[in-house]
Amino acid sequence: MPKIWKLLAALVVALSMHVAQADDALLKPFVLASKGPGDLAQKVEAAKAALASHGFAVLGSYSPYANATVIAVTDDSLRAAAAKSDHGGFGAAQRVAVTKVKDEVQVSYTNPIYMANAYRMSADLKDVAARLQAALGRVEEFGANGLSADKLRKYHYTFGMEYFTEPNELATYGSHDEAVKAVESGLATAKYGVGKVYRVDVAGKKETLFGVSMKGEGDTKFMDDKYIMSEIDFKDVKSTAHLPYDILVSDNKVYALYARFRIAESFPDLSMMGANSFMNIMKSPEAIRRALALTVGGKEDAR
Repeated sequence: MPKIWKLLAALVVALSMHVAQADDALLKPFVLASKGPGDLAQKVEAAKAALASHGFAVLGSYSPYANATVIAVTDDSLRAAAAKSDHGGFGAAQRVAVTKVKDEVQVSYTNPIYMANAYRMSADLKDVAARLQAALGRVEEFGANGLSADKLRKYHYTFGMEYFTEPNELATYGSHDEAVKAVESGLATAKYGVGKVYRVDVAGKKETLFGVSMKGEGDTKFMDDKYIMSEIDFKDVKSTAHLPYDILVSDNKVYALYARFRIAESFPDLSMMGANSFMNIMKSPEAIRRALALTVGGKEDAR
Protein backbone atom coordinates (compact mmCIF):
# COMPACT_ATOMS: atom_id res chain seq x y z
CA MET A 1 0.00 0.00 0.00
CA PRO A 2 1.45 3.42 -0.96
CA LYS A 3 2.46 5.61 1.96
CA ILE A 4 -0.25 8.20 1.22
CA TRP A 5 -2.97 5.55 1.41
CA LYS A 6 -1.58 4.27 4.70
CA LEU A 7 -1.73 7.80 6.07
CA LEU A 8 -5.31 8.24 4.85
CA ALA A 9 -6.33 4.91 6.35
CA ALA A 10 -4.79 5.89 9.68
CA LEU A 11 -6.60 9.22 9.56
CA VAL A 12 -9.96 7.50 8.92
CA VAL A 13 -9.38 5.17 11.87
CA ALA A 14 -8.42 8.09 14.11
CA LEU A 15 -11.47 10.09 13.07
CA SER A 16 -13.80 7.14 13.62
CA MET A 17 -12.32 6.60 17.09
CA HIS A 18 -12.80 10.30 17.85
CA VAL A 19 -16.46 10.17 16.78
CA ALA A 20 -17.05 7.03 18.86
CA GLN A 21 -15.47 8.68 21.89
CA ALA A 22 -17.58 11.80 21.33
CA ASP A 23 -20.75 9.71 21.12
CA ASP A 24 -19.82 7.89 24.33
CA ALA A 25 -19.38 11.24 26.06
CA LEU A 26 -22.90 12.39 25.23
CA LEU A 27 -25.26 12.14 28.19
CA LYS A 28 -29.00 11.43 28.15
CA PRO A 29 -31.48 12.24 30.93
CA PHE A 30 -32.80 8.75 31.66
CA VAL A 31 -31.66 5.15 31.88
CA LEU A 32 -33.87 2.25 30.86
CA ALA A 33 -33.19 -0.47 33.41
CA SER A 34 -35.48 -3.18 32.06
CA LYS A 35 -38.61 -3.84 30.07
CA GLY A 36 -40.82 -6.86 29.60
CA PRO A 37 -43.98 -8.58 30.79
CA GLY A 38 -44.98 -8.36 34.42
CA ASP A 39 -47.32 -6.92 37.02
CA LEU A 40 -46.89 -3.20 37.74
CA ALA A 41 -47.37 -3.45 41.51
CA GLN A 42 -44.97 -6.37 41.79
CA LYS A 43 -42.36 -4.54 39.74
CA VAL A 44 -42.68 -1.50 42.02
CA GLU A 45 -42.12 -3.59 45.15
CA ALA A 46 -39.24 -5.45 43.51
CA ALA A 47 -37.60 -2.15 42.56
CA LYS A 48 -37.96 -0.77 46.10
CA ALA A 49 -36.42 -3.93 47.56
CA ALA A 50 -33.52 -3.87 45.08
CA LEU A 51 -32.84 -0.20 45.78
CA ALA A 52 -32.83 -0.77 49.55
CA SER A 53 -30.47 -3.74 49.18
CA HIS A 54 -27.99 -1.47 47.40
CA GLY A 55 -27.97 1.23 50.06
CA PHE A 56 -30.67 3.60 48.83
CA ALA A 57 -33.36 4.99 51.14
CA VAL A 58 -36.81 5.24 49.59
CA LEU A 59 -38.10 8.75 50.35
CA GLY A 60 -41.58 8.32 48.92
CA SER A 61 -43.53 7.27 45.86
CA TYR A 62 -46.70 8.23 44.01
CA SER A 63 -48.76 7.41 40.98
CA PRO A 64 -49.14 10.58 38.87
CA TYR A 65 -51.61 8.79 36.59
CA ALA A 66 -52.74 5.25 35.76
CA ASN A 67 -50.09 2.64 35.02
CA ALA A 68 -47.22 4.74 36.36
CA THR A 69 -45.41 4.90 39.70
CA VAL A 70 -42.43 7.09 40.57
CA ILE A 71 -40.10 6.26 43.48
CA ALA A 72 -37.72 8.84 44.93
CA VAL A 73 -34.49 7.66 46.57
CA THR A 74 -31.41 9.12 48.20
CA ASP A 75 -28.38 8.03 50.19
CA ASP A 76 -25.59 9.59 52.23
CA SER A 77 -23.38 10.22 49.20
CA LEU A 78 -26.13 12.07 47.33
CA ARG A 79 -26.98 14.20 50.35
CA ALA A 80 -23.31 15.02 50.92
CA ALA A 81 -22.69 15.81 47.24
CA ALA A 82 -25.71 18.12 47.19
CA ALA A 83 -24.16 20.24 49.95
CA LYS A 84 -21.06 21.10 47.92
CA SER A 85 -22.56 23.42 45.31
CA ASP A 86 -25.04 26.29 45.07
CA HIS A 87 -28.56 24.85 44.98
CA GLY A 88 -27.04 21.38 44.77
CA GLY A 89 -30.05 20.23 46.75
CA PHE A 90 -31.94 19.88 43.48
CA GLY A 91 -29.76 16.80 42.94
CA ALA A 92 -30.24 15.30 46.40
CA ALA A 93 -32.66 12.63 45.16
CA GLN A 94 -32.88 10.34 42.16
CA ARG A 95 -36.17 9.19 40.65
CA VAL A 96 -37.10 5.68 39.56
CA ALA A 97 -40.16 5.05 37.39
CA VAL A 98 -42.18 1.91 36.77
CA THR A 99 -44.52 2.36 33.82
CA LYS A 100 -46.86 -0.08 32.11
CA VAL A 101 -47.00 0.47 28.35
CA LYS A 102 -49.46 -1.89 26.66
CA ASP A 103 -48.31 -5.38 27.76
CA GLU A 104 -44.85 -4.25 28.81
CA VAL A 105 -43.56 -2.89 32.11
CA GLN A 106 -40.67 -0.44 31.84
CA VAL A 107 -38.35 0.31 34.76
CA SER A 108 -36.27 3.45 34.30
CA TYR A 109 -34.45 6.08 36.35
CA THR A 110 -32.89 9.50 36.12
CA ASN A 111 -29.28 9.44 34.95
CA PRO A 112 -27.25 10.71 37.94
CA ILE A 113 -24.34 11.83 35.77
CA TYR A 114 -26.66 13.85 33.55
CA MET A 115 -28.31 15.43 36.59
CA ALA A 116 -24.97 16.23 38.24
CA ASN A 117 -23.98 18.27 35.19
CA ALA A 118 -27.40 19.85 34.60
CA TYR A 119 -27.42 21.00 38.25
CA ARG A 120 -23.77 22.10 38.15
CA MET A 121 -22.80 19.85 41.05
CA SER A 122 -19.15 19.42 42.03
CA ALA A 123 -19.49 15.63 42.28
CA ASP A 124 -20.01 13.56 39.12
CA LEU A 125 -22.30 10.99 40.85
CA LYS A 126 -20.72 8.13 38.89
CA ASP A 127 -20.76 5.98 42.04
CA VAL A 128 -24.51 6.56 42.38
CA ALA A 129 -25.01 5.65 38.72
CA ALA A 130 -23.07 2.43 39.21
CA ARG A 131 -25.16 1.40 42.23
CA LEU A 132 -28.43 2.21 40.49
CA GLN A 133 -27.30 0.03 37.61
CA ALA A 134 -26.35 -2.77 40.01
CA ALA A 135 -29.75 -2.51 41.71
CA LEU A 136 -32.03 -2.17 38.71
CA GLY A 137 -30.04 -2.97 35.58
CA ARG A 138 -29.21 -1.00 32.46
CA VAL A 139 -30.36 -1.47 28.88
CA GLU A 140 -29.63 1.99 27.47
CA GLU A 141 -29.71 5.71 28.11
CA PHE A 142 -32.61 7.51 26.47
CA GLY A 143 -34.64 10.69 26.35
CA ALA A 144 -32.51 12.77 23.96
CA ASN A 145 -29.88 12.60 21.27
CA GLY A 146 -27.46 13.52 24.02
CA LEU A 147 -25.59 16.49 25.40
CA SER A 148 -21.97 16.82 26.49
CA ALA A 149 -21.18 17.57 30.12
CA ASP A 150 -19.93 21.03 29.09
CA LYS A 151 -23.18 21.87 27.32
CA LEU A 152 -25.27 20.55 30.19
CA ARG A 153 -23.46 22.76 32.68
CA LYS A 154 -24.56 25.85 30.77
CA TYR A 155 -27.79 24.43 29.40
CA HIS A 156 -30.88 26.35 28.48
CA TYR A 157 -33.41 25.38 25.83
CA THR A 158 -33.00 28.37 23.56
CA PHE A 159 -32.39 32.12 23.47
CA GLY A 160 -34.32 33.94 26.19
CA MET A 161 -35.04 30.78 28.19
CA GLU A 162 -33.92 30.34 31.79
CA TYR A 163 -30.72 28.67 33.00
CA PHE A 164 -30.27 26.54 36.12
CA THR A 165 -28.95 29.65 37.84
CA GLU A 166 -32.25 31.49 37.25
CA PRO A 167 -34.81 29.69 39.42
CA ASN A 168 -38.07 31.20 40.63
CA GLU A 169 -37.74 32.68 44.12
CA LEU A 170 -41.16 31.78 45.47
CA ALA A 171 -41.04 33.09 49.06
CA THR A 172 -38.73 34.37 51.79
CA TYR A 173 -39.00 33.66 55.53
CA GLY A 174 -37.19 34.62 58.70
CA SER A 175 -35.26 31.35 58.93
CA HIS A 176 -34.74 28.00 57.26
CA ASP A 177 -36.96 26.25 59.81
CA GLU A 178 -39.75 28.75 59.24
CA ALA A 179 -39.51 28.31 55.48
CA VAL A 180 -39.60 24.51 55.75
CA LYS A 181 -42.63 24.64 58.03
CA ALA A 182 -44.45 26.90 55.58
CA VAL A 183 -43.77 24.51 52.71
CA GLU A 184 -44.85 21.49 54.78
CA SER A 185 -48.06 23.27 55.75
CA GLY A 186 -48.91 24.30 52.19
CA LEU A 187 -48.26 20.81 50.84
CA ALA A 188 -50.35 19.22 53.58
CA THR A 189 -53.44 21.20 52.64
CA ALA A 190 -52.83 20.88 48.88
CA LYS A 191 -55.15 23.87 48.46
CA TYR A 192 -53.64 24.76 45.11
CA GLY A 193 -53.32 21.19 43.82
CA VAL A 194 -49.72 20.72 44.94
CA GLY A 195 -49.05 17.83 47.34
CA LYS A 196 -46.03 16.28 49.04
CA VAL A 197 -44.37 13.18 47.59
CA TYR A 198 -41.11 13.26 49.53
CA ARG A 199 -38.68 15.37 51.52
CA VAL A 200 -34.91 15.08 51.86
CA ASP A 201 -32.63 17.26 53.99
CA VAL A 202 -29.20 18.02 52.54
CA ALA A 203 -26.33 16.93 54.78
CA GLY A 204 -24.65 19.71 56.78
CA LYS A 205 -26.42 22.55 54.99
CA LYS A 206 -29.63 24.51 55.44
CA GLU A 207 -31.19 23.07 52.33
CA THR A 208 -34.26 20.85 51.97
CA LEU A 209 -35.67 19.35 48.79
CA PHE A 210 -39.34 18.49 48.36
CA GLY A 211 -40.78 16.41 45.55
CA VAL A 212 -44.33 17.51 44.78
CA SER A 213 -47.31 16.19 42.85
CA MET A 214 -49.44 18.57 40.82
CA LYS A 215 -53.11 18.05 40.04
CA GLY A 216 -55.30 20.52 38.20
CA GLU A 217 -58.39 20.65 36.05
CA GLY A 218 -60.36 23.24 34.14
CA ASP A 219 -58.51 26.55 34.34
CA THR A 220 -55.64 24.92 36.30
CA LYS A 221 -55.11 21.89 34.05
CA PHE A 222 -51.92 23.34 32.61
CA MET A 223 -50.00 22.57 35.82
CA ASP A 224 -51.33 19.01 36.03
CA ASP A 225 -48.78 16.17 35.87
CA LYS A 226 -50.98 13.96 33.72
CA TYR A 227 -51.89 16.75 31.29
CA ILE A 228 -48.29 17.83 30.75
CA MET A 229 -46.95 14.32 30.28
CA SER A 230 -49.79 13.37 27.93
CA GLU A 231 -48.59 16.14 25.63
CA ILE A 232 -44.81 15.64 25.72
CA ASP A 233 -44.04 12.06 26.84
CA PHE A 234 -45.17 10.41 23.61
CA LYS A 235 -42.33 8.07 22.66
CA ASP A 236 -42.36 4.29 23.08
CA VAL A 237 -39.99 4.37 26.05
CA LYS A 238 -41.55 6.64 28.65
CA SER A 239 -39.80 9.44 30.52
CA THR A 240 -42.00 9.08 33.61
CA ALA A 241 -39.01 9.70 35.89
CA HIS A 242 -39.19 13.37 34.89
CA LEU A 243 -41.73 13.56 37.71
CA PRO A 244 -42.29 14.74 40.37
CA TYR A 245 -41.54 18.46 40.27
CA ASP A 246 -39.25 20.01 42.92
CA ILE A 247 -39.28 22.75 45.54
CA LEU A 248 -36.00 23.67 47.25
CA VAL A 249 -35.72 25.51 50.54
CA SER A 250 -32.23 27.00 50.64
CA ASP A 251 -31.49 28.89 53.87
CA ASN A 252 -34.60 31.07 54.34
CA LYS A 253 -35.72 31.21 50.70
CA VAL A 254 -38.00 28.89 48.75
CA TYR A 255 -37.11 28.16 45.12
CA ALA A 256 -38.28 26.13 42.15
CA LEU A 257 -36.53 25.68 38.83
CA TYR A 258 -38.51 27.59 36.26
CA ALA A 259 -40.47 25.13 34.12
CA ARG A 260 -38.88 26.29 30.87
CA PHE A 261 -35.63 24.89 32.31
CA ARG A 262 -36.98 22.03 34.44
CA ILE A 263 -39.09 20.48 31.66
CA ALA A 264 -36.55 21.15 28.90
CA GLU A 265 -33.81 19.55 31.01
CA SER A 266 -35.72 16.25 30.80
CA PHE A 267 -36.91 16.77 27.20
CA PRO A 268 -34.11 18.73 25.50
CA ASP A 269 -34.99 17.42 22.03
CA LEU A 270 -38.67 18.34 22.19
CA SER A 271 -39.73 20.54 19.28
CA MET A 272 -40.73 24.14 19.90
CA MET A 273 -43.78 23.84 17.64
CA GLY A 274 -45.97 21.16 16.09
CA ALA A 275 -47.52 17.99 17.48
CA ASN A 276 -46.20 16.93 20.90
CA SER A 277 -44.22 20.14 21.29
CA PHE A 278 -43.55 22.82 23.88
CA MET A 279 -46.20 24.92 22.14
CA ASN A 280 -48.82 22.46 23.41
CA ILE A 281 -47.87 23.25 27.02
CA MET A 282 -47.14 26.95 26.49
CA LYS A 283 -49.28 27.91 29.49
CA SER A 284 -47.74 25.33 31.82
CA PRO A 285 -44.62 27.19 33.06
CA GLU A 286 -46.62 30.09 34.46
CA ALA A 287 -49.35 27.78 35.78
CA ILE A 288 -46.70 25.75 37.63
CA ARG A 289 -44.95 28.85 38.99
CA ARG A 290 -48.23 30.29 40.27
CA ALA A 291 -49.35 27.05 41.95
CA LEU A 292 -45.99 26.53 43.64
CA ALA A 293 -45.73 30.14 44.82
CA LEU A 294 -49.20 30.13 46.37
CA THR A 295 -48.61 26.72 47.96
CA VAL A 296 -45.49 27.86 49.83
CA GLY A 297 -47.06 31.09 51.02
CA GLY A 298 -45.59 33.35 48.36
CA LYS A 299 -47.32 35.88 46.16
CA GLU A 300 -49.06 34.92 42.94
CA ASP A 301 -46.58 36.94 40.89
CA ALA A 302 -43.48 35.71 42.80
CA ARG A 303 -40.48 35.46 40.49
